[in-house]
Amino acid sequence: MNLALFDLDHTLLQIDSDYAWGVYTTRIGWTDPEDFARRNDAFYAHYKAGTLDIQDYVRFATDAVRERGPQAAAAAHADFMREVVAPALLPAARELVEQHRARGDTLLLVTATNEFVTAPIAQALGIDHLIAVQLERAPLPDGSGDWITGAIRGVPSAREGKVTRMQAWLAERGLTWDGVHCTFYSDSINDLPLLEKVQVPVATNPDDRLRAIAQARGWRILDLFEKLT
Repeated sequence: MNLALFDLDHTLLQIDSDYAWGVYTTRIGWTDPEDFARRNDAFYAHYKAGTLDIQDYVRFATDAVRERGPQAAAAAHADFMREVVAPALLPAARELVEQHRARGDTLLLVTATNEFVTAPIAQALGIDHLIAVQLERAPLPDGSGDWITGAIRGVPSAREGKVTRMQAWLAERGLTWDGVHCTFYSDSINDLPLLEKVQVPVATNPDDRLRAIAQARGWRILDLFEKLT
């Protein structure tokens, strides 16, 4: 089986969807502009440096969604997809996905951004398999269903966690690393563990540290577009 694995933010998507969602929630009045911007920028700096505490970040990033509830959150996310995500899904990224689809490869989106933000983006790309940060859920007080708590469920798909989650995905299907051929596209030094695990690592719109490693190791470097925040 041939697998094509894609990171999302700054790899297929010109923006960081998690960061952009936070900015969007401020724009629609869900968060305090100054406080949220300060904390969001600090977390983003830690992410780029590879020092992010993902448990703390996910609690922070999902606070507004948790407080608003599922219906308001879904409506806001639909607007976010139309206004922010769609313009950042450039033709070059879509064409890359379609090249692998045409070859008959199994497509997976493997991202450190949470499933609430990324599931609709995977759907927009036509990628059926999503490995994202899973969110813990608990019953709503009115008994109408369940909703996110702000905590992470299971192993977060960040850094070494991407390898762990991919291993679990393979095992669920009776597969092993030796039984598949994997290509992985990523922009980030945070994804070095999974890039080192696959047969074909592709540094895609890479940050400076990943570009240097890719050049030293002879990995393919693919520049699809200029990164935006």
